[in-house]
Amino acid sequence: MTPEPAAALVDLAQGWLAAGAVTFLRVGAAMALLPAFGEQVIPLRVRLAVALAFTLIVTPAVAPALAPLTDSAAGFLRALATETLAGLVLGIALRLLVIALQVAGTMAAQATSLAQFFGGAGADPQPAISQILMLAGLSLALMAGLHVRLAELLILSYRLLPAGQFPAPHVLTGWGVAHVAHVFALAFSLAAPFVIGALVYNMALGAINRAMPQLMVAFVGAPALTAGGLILLALVAPAALAVWHEAFTGFFQNPFGPRP
Repeated sequence: MTPEPAAALVDLAQGWLAAGAVTFLRVGAAMALLPAFGEQVIPLRVRLAVALAFTLIVTPAVAPALAPLTDSAAGFLRALATETLAGLVLGIALRLLVIALQVAGTMAAQATSLAQFFGGAGADPQPAISQILMLAGLSLALMAGLHVRLAELLILSYRLLPAGQFPAPHVLTGWGVAHVAHVFALAFSLAAPFVIGALVYNMALGAINRAMPQLMVAFVGAPALTAGGLILLALVAPAALAVWHEAFTGFFQNPFGPRP
């Protein structure tokens, strides 16, 4: 091989390696918080391998937009801040949607006296209902092609969050507040059947206690409330997961648009 083609090949390889390194900054930061792929129960080496795999997928599509950041050391240092921030924004936004399931499960567990039942399962201690809803939601997302949606989101994020540019603080703040409000509203909507059912049940139990003071309502009511909560979970969980999945896929369709 003559020196000229060899030098051109080396320059090409260096360009792709630089573009891959800059892409990995955004992908790796997002991968630390992404649903399913960034869970704490997944070994760190596996998460690193997944981040590298997504980097290989995303880099060819966004390499032209990264050229200004790979030409100099100053550009790479700027990318170290901007790309990491962009990845964290995407990861946090998707993680909050998973937290909506955990919050809904916690509210439902508190309402149905199941807050401590197997509460230590998983990497983060939480009620069993939260664990069930979270695992079911992540499984549903994976079966619906979460890996494809994440690759599309990472590629299209370079249009919404251009490489090498910091997002406007007021825009990012307004969007963040609206997204957090939407997540908590979604969580309460998912837990509303449990909260309403527990409220009606406790009011009825109070009325029975006033009418029959000699009846030990605690011994009668607590087991019935627990059984009712489990039955309600079996009836409500499919509809709740459908509502959550619709909100989850809606984020991929319009990540930084107005929340419903």
